[in-house]
Amino acid sequence: MTADSTIENNDAVQNEHAEHAEHAEHAGHAELSDLPCWRLDALYKGIEDPQLEKDLQLVREGALQFSRAYKGRLSTLSSVALGGAVCEYERLQERVARLGVFAFLKHAENLSEGTVARFRQGLQEQLTDIEQSVLFFSLELNGLDDDALRESCTHDPSLARYASWLQALRRFKPYQLSEDMEALLAEKSLTARLAWITLYDESEALMRFRIGKEDVILSEVLHKLSDEQASVRRDAAHALGKGLASHLPLLTTITNTLAQDKALEDKRRGFRDPIEARNLDNRIEGEVVTALVESVRAFYPRLSHRYYRLKARWMGREKLDYWDRLAPVPNAETRVIPWGEARETVLAAYGGFSSEMGVLARRFFDNPWIDAAPRAGKMSGAFSCPCVPDTHPVILMSYRGRTRDVMTLAHEMGHAIHQTLAAKQGFLLSQTPLTLAETASVFGEKLTFDLMLERAHGLGEKRALLAGKIEDMLNTVVRQIAFLDFEQKLHARRREAPLSSDEIGDLWMQTARESLGDVFRFDEHYRCYWGYVSHFIHAPFYVYAYAFGDGLVNVLYALYRNGKADFEKCYEKLLSAGGSCDYKELLATFGLDPAAQDFWQRGLLEIEGMIEQLEGLLDMKSDARKSV
Repeated sequence: MTADSTIENNDAVQNEHAEHAEHAEHAGHAELSDLPCWRLDALYKGIEDPQLEKDLQLVREGALQFSRAYKGRLSTLSSVALGGAVCEYERLQERVARLGVFAFLKHAENLSEGTVARFRQGLQEQLTDIEQSVLFFSLELNGLDDDALRESCTHDPSLARYASWLQALRRFKPYQLSEDMEALLAEKSLTARLAWITLYDESEALMRFRIGKEDVILSEVLHKLSDEQASVRRDAAHALGKGLASHLPLLTTITNTLAQDKALEDKRRGFRDPIEARNLDNRIEGEVVTALVESVRAFYPRLSHRYYRLKARWMGREKLDYWDRLAPVPNAETRVIPWGEARETVLAAYGGFSSEMGVLARRFFDNPWIDAAPRAGKMSGAFSCPCVPDTHPVILMSYRGRTRDVMTLAHEMGHAIHQTLAAKQGFLLSQTPLTLAETASVFGEKLTFDLMLERAHGLGEKRALLAGKIEDMLNTVVRQIAFLDFEQKLHARRREAPLSSDEIGDLWMQTARESLGDVFRFDEHYRCYWGYVSHFIHAPFYVYAYAFGDGLVNVLYALYRNGKADFEKCYEKLLSAGGSCDYKELLATFGLDPAAQDFWQRGLLEIEGMIEQLEGLLDMKSDARKSV
């Protein structure tokens, strides 16, 4: 496992909630003068820290010693010796991850800083070379006889502790290649997949979008899509489309190349469907994902189509332009929420649910573990990176004082708490698979939203909060499944031939119309918007994680709201388990089965219920007005 794969599997490299970035507002207010920046000293003092080279040498020597001790010998080891080998492997992988995570985080601070980019690339090349020395281990583990390995686990507790990790590893057994081929793929990834991803990231960071006489960065043009004034939203929408169009040849080449790179590897490994590898990595059955996708698509008319028709009427419109999708609802409060208020709200929400979680959350505010200040070159979006078990997670976001920024903070804090609780499982077992990776984050958002709704003053503020939450949930569920639909169509077509920019745009428009409904008007500028969704580049098919997490949490939250006995205890157990237990086993403690026919519908009905609640709060005659 390389450092980059560790980051990706923990969702750190993702621009979480791609839609959240679109709601940002320029942070030039006095209320936002105290935004925190993180310090990474717990990992290393900086890219010149001499400890980096010392640790790199220790990892290099440790990998060679490990290879000499175990290569070609796993089938001859006793149960105790095999358990010791896995423990040793875990320590080695944790040291590799510490180096790789630090390089990633320094790069995320400023993607346009050439020195740091070269540092990360050089370090990753060395770590990949080191990984070749221990690549044999997972391959030989998968080569062991099933019955023999099972018996070894019964004889040695230290080996049995890793049973879930071994089981997840062996899911890939039918698809693994020879050691030489695996080594070649890992080595070539630096000049293939990872190189194209780096090119995309650095190109996106350098993009500028012309609005009037001003050239602005991506996050700045995205935030204007939620401006109060329709003319500002329109100009930003056109600027985004024109700016992306000017980079379309590069974006199309990167997308085609990465899709074909994946197709070639999938074919070599024997994957029949492009999404199959992602499902396997997420330890989730394909039929469960299919049930989720089909359920959400069936609910498009009852959720997104219904809500946006309601929003159009609320705004006094028959139709909405696509730049109105993120428009503030009528009479919405537009004040800037100071960082201190956001901090207090998130702490109160988590502390009100669990005193322990409140204490854990407070540590992130009391220490320099959050980077919230917007700045040019900083990675867009938001993430919580778990680092390594003996070091605290860190949170990156760009806080601009909007309600949705408070929600993003609550979301990432959920991840951070989850990662902190799971860290006691150790490096290999602390990494939570997708099936539960978004649980704590989405649950934390709901806690925070309920508190903000309870504190709301007046009917207008309650309406605006409820509408904002519905829109976030539609972005998390409907939009992400639409993104998945787009990806699946794109990868299927790419297996036949390269796609032109127009063909990719056609797929994008098709999925947008299906998911958002006929209340929207689109123009040619929108055809390029697929180009800024970094999930498509970084982690194909990851996006259904958000819909999975939201649907699951909706069901869990209903149990919590209805006073299920021992809910907090079961919930803490779920988070603390990390990747040490199967998700079905953990959900069974709540009496839930995601394979049940009505499971996903239960979660979607929660969203539909919120839309009905908003409809009940609205007096369309008195509130309808023309958008400014």
